[in-house]
Amino acid sequence: MGERTNHGDVLLRVRDLRTYFYTRWGVVKAVDGVSFDLHRGETLGIVGESGSGKSVTVLSIMRLIPSPPGRIVGGEVLLDGENLLALDEGEMQKVRGKRIALILQDPMTSLNPVFTIGDQVMEAIRIHQKLPSRKALVERAVEVLKQVRIPAAETRLRDYPHQLSGGMRQRVVGAIGISCQPQVLIADEPTTSLDATIQAQYLRLLKTIQQETGLSIIFITHDFGIVAKMCDTVAVMYAGRIVEKGDVRQIFNRPAHPYTQALLASVPKLEEDVERLYSIPGQPPVLHDLPPGCPFAPRCAYAYDRCKVEYPPTVEVEQGHTAACWKLV
Repeated sequence: MGERTNHGDVLLRVRDLRTYFYTRWGVVKAVDGVSFDLHRGETLGIVGESGSGKSVTVLSIMRLIPSPPGRIVGGEVLLDGENLLALDEGEMQKVRGKRIALILQDPMTSLNPVFTIGDQVMEAIRIHQKLPSRKALVERAVEVLKQVRIPAAETRLRDYPHQLSGGMRQRVVGAIGISCQPQVLIADEPTTSLDATIQAQYLRLLKTIQQETGLSIIFITHDFGIVAKMCDTVAVMYAGRIVEKGDVRQIFNRPAHPYTQALLASVPKLEEDVERLYSIPGQPPVLHDLPPGCPFAPRCAYAYDRCKVEYPPTVEVEQGHTAACWKLV
């Protein structure tokens, strides 16, 4: 687990972000009051089960929510003090790719099968960096492919996505992400489709690029092993809200929220010989019909009457470590 370094000032500040989807079944509160800070050069991990609101949170930051049915109904997303939610679409297009970039989890759906690797890497560079010539554009594309350690980069520019392995395709997506030297890189489960060996290489590569460029990274995952390797701080999400937030060591060594404790208990441990691995009982709640009170209460071993009727306040457990749970009040 990496040492927590002293990061710079706050680069991205998200405050009370709310994104709702208006469906025939009711209003789905996919993101319901999310707040966090991302410092310069820091990696923030957002963790939670599928459907907890992780991807919708970062798509809201990028202003890529499909509308209808989705709508960002409140909050602020401040990048270097500028509120991205107040920008018009034209201004936002200048931010995407250039200041905030996104790596999606499946490179096969991120890359267009009918265009060459060169076309796709050069597209973002052409839009955001006014290079003087086609030659300069090709040189920059080769440079970013080399930065993500793609061998024979000049030759690869002429290849199509189907000619590359899964790991190489994901590196190309990474190259597109960093091609315009963004301040923030959002990685949405980028190693899901990779095998364990390639996954480890890819994570090391991201770390190296971060050290070389001073990138800030938001890493979305449900894998605590990746969190331990990659992240400085962690935000745990459940049912559209952040239920616990802190330094990676605090979260691993002293998890305060029952949900975080349950997630960590679900991770298999090499030194333990158990017949059956722990799993969290029940299912995540249906977001268009949330129960009053704490949404984790029906699955929580510590829940009592108050948990079922009133949402808990966020409590500071220790410096820089907060959690929303009645048992901490």
